[in-house]
Amino acid sequence: MQALEYLRELISFPSVSSVSNVDITDCVEQWLRRLFFETERISYRDSRGVLKTSVVARRGPNSGAGLAWFGHTDVVPVDSWSYPHSGPWQAYEADGRVYGRGSCDMKGPVACLLAAAATIAPEQQRAPLWFVATADEEVGMLGARSVAADSRLYRSIVAEAAGAIIGEPTGLRVVYAHKGGRTVTAISRGRAAHSSTGLGRNACMALIPFLEEIRCINEELETQPQWHDARFHPPTPTLNLLLHDTNTGINITSPLASCHAYFRPMPGQPADELVSRMQAAAVRCGLQFEVTFCSEPLYTDPQSPFIAELLQISGTHRAGTVAYGTDGAVLTELTNKAVWGPGDIAQAHTDDEWISLQQLERGTELYAAAIRRWCC
Repeated sequence: MQALEYLRELISFPSVSSVSNVDITDCVEQWLRRLFFETERISYRDSRGVLKTSVVARRGPNSGAGLAWFGHTDVVPVDSWSYPHSGPWQAYEADGRVYGRGSCDMKGPVACLLAAAATIAPEQQRAPLWFVATADEEVGMLGARSVAADSRLYRSIVAEAAGAIIGEPTGLRVVYAHKGGRTVTAISRGRAAHSSTGLGRNACMALIPFLEEIRCINEELETQPQWHDARFHPPTPTLNLLLHDTNTGINITSPLASCHAYFRPMPGQPADELVSRMQAAAVRCGLQFEVTFCSEPLYTDPQSPFIAELLQISGTHRAGTVAYGTDGAVLTELTNKAVWGPGDIAQAHTDDEWISLQQLERGTELYAAAIRRWCC
C-alpha cells in the first residue's frame, strides 16, 4: 500500500509545532515534484524566530475549477507518549493499525492524498489538482494564514472557485460545518508585598468581579436558545477558562494574574458581540483586555452540489458537523469546502495515536475518486 509507505516516512519526522518543519516540507515537496506538481513554498518565522514553511502545489492545467486539498505537517507534543512497542517517531504496525505521532492527525490523510494522486497520470487531468500542506495548524493555524496572505497558487484556487477538501480525520464522513474559536485574555496587575504588611495589592482579587461576569455569560451560553445549535454536539459554544497567577508564595500578594476565556461559536452566532461584552466587563473591572485568537466557523450549505457529490463518492447519505476547528476556519475565501479525511478524531493527540490500515486504504480510494470526478 503506497499510502503506508508515505506514512512511515512522514511519521519519522519529529515535526512538533515548537520546532521547524522545514525538513518534512522538503520531503513532501520532493514527492510532489516526482508526481509532476508545480510547487511554491511560503515561509515565515514564528514568534520565537523558528523558521516554518508551507508548500502549495498544482498539477494539471492552469485554469479550471478542479479540486484543492488541504492538510498540515505539524503535530502536537509527545511528552506523554505511552505506546510500549515503539516510540512516537517510528511507524509501528499491529492489529490492523499504524501507531505513531501524527498517524491520524494528520500525516495519514496527507499520505492518502499523495498515494491517490500517484494513481492518476497528469495527462488524464482536464482541470487542476491543488495540494496544500501548512505549518502550525496546531498552534493558531499560522501556516494557513500565511498561505492565504502570500501564496500565488492559493490565489488561483480562490479565483477558480475550486472545490476544497480539508483532510482532517473524520472517519471519511463528509463534514459541512465546524465551530470557530475566540480566545480573550484579561490581565490584572497588582503590587507584590509581604502579605502581613497590608501594603500590597492582590491581582487575583481584582479578577473576581470579572470572573463573576464571565460566569453569567457562560450561564447564558448554556441556557439561552440563541446560543444553541442542535446541528452540533455539544450544541453550545462551550466556554472554557484558564487562570494564571504568577505568584510564588501564599505570603506574597500576587502582582500579576490573568484569565483566558475560550469559546467556540457556531455558524451565524454573533461571536464578536460576545467578545465586546467581555471587553466591556474587563474595562469595568479595571483590567487589561486583548483578543489573542480568532477563527471563523466553517459552513457550506449541506444541500450544495459540492457536498452532494462528496456524499455520492463516499457512499453516504448525510453530511455532518464537528465541534473542533481546522485550517478551513481561516481560509474564508473558499466558497465550496468540506472536511473529509481518513482516521478517527478520537485517536488524534492521544498518547498512543494510531490510524487503521482500513482507513488508509479506503481514504486513498475515495480521494482518487474525488480527483477523477473534479480533475479528469
